[in-house]
Amino acid sequence: MTALSLTSSQKSIMDLKDYFRRIGFSGRYEKPDLATLSTVHKLHVLSIPFENLSIHCGEKITMDLQVIYDKIVHSHRGGWCCENNFLFSWVLREMGYKYTTLSSKVFNLVKNEFNPKDTHLINLVEIDGKPYISDVSFGVWGQLWHPIEMIAGKDQPQPAGVFCLLNDGERWTLEKTGRKPLVLNEAFANCSLVNKCLTKTMYSFTLTPRRHDYFLETVEYLQTSPESLFTKKSICSLQCPTGFRALIGWTYCEVTFKPEDDVDIIDMKDIPDGEVEIVLREKFNITLLNNLTPKNQIAAYNI
Repeated sequence: MTALSLTSSQKSIMDLKDYFRRIGFSGRYEKPDLATLSTVHKLHVLSIPFENLSIHCGEKITMDLQVIYDKIVHSHRGGWCCENNFLFSWVLREMGYKYTTLSSKVFNLVKNEFNPKDTHLINLVEIDGKPYISDVSFGVWGQLWHPIEMIAGKDQPQPAGVFCLLNDGERWTLEKTGRKPLVLNEAFANCSLVNKCLTKTMYSFTLTPRRHDYFLETVEYLQTSPESLFTKKSICSLQCPTGFRALIGWTYCEVTFKPEDDVDIIDMKDIPDGEVEIVLREKFNITLLNNLTPKNQIAAYNI
């Protein structure tokens, strides 16, 4: 397994126990087993938002692990995959797991094709000889709450729906089958953020190991290109015990999973400019140091 290299200064400054306090984990972690990984994975997505707000606050997003650690652990912010999953690779290493960092191509639901660039960072974890995908930073409808075993064609139910990995011999593809969306506010019934397709392709990947510097160009592109989803929309989402919540531009959404009725209940409303940062603080526990400029241009993104 190939791990991302860390400097000695990073090892001394970054404290695993501080990370555990950030996510509310107080269990034992001497043994790198599946149960412990599953618990830590779930607590991460329930505590740390998937968000790109730095772009819209004039802040630079980097692949400097110490900066990411300080942002997420000490400043109680979230991040996108190259922050959350990169930090989680350090957590895996510190906890004694064998892991490999991989890159993946996200599926564009509007164009019905995979994006040409590898823009999504994930981790493959090996436990007792079995490989699992651990992804703590896809956000919204496609967020894994637990690692999934790398078995092609096996349905793996989780709170958000049923995940399934496909394999063509070289590339793996992750799909999720969800439930029918039930939008409470009729004004948002035809909102572009609501995708009514039940089965969605998420991303595809190979097993080629990646170092952190592989993502440097990607991170720069995602936060500067006018073609990037992340420059077009300000995004913050957080998984909750009953579903997830999201703030896209000025649109706030609360999604409640109702598997017993085979629906997801979606409550949406627009937030006035003056209340956006209040919502971030009260619903996501995020307090920004710099002024946020919300953005919600048309782009291939939905909840």
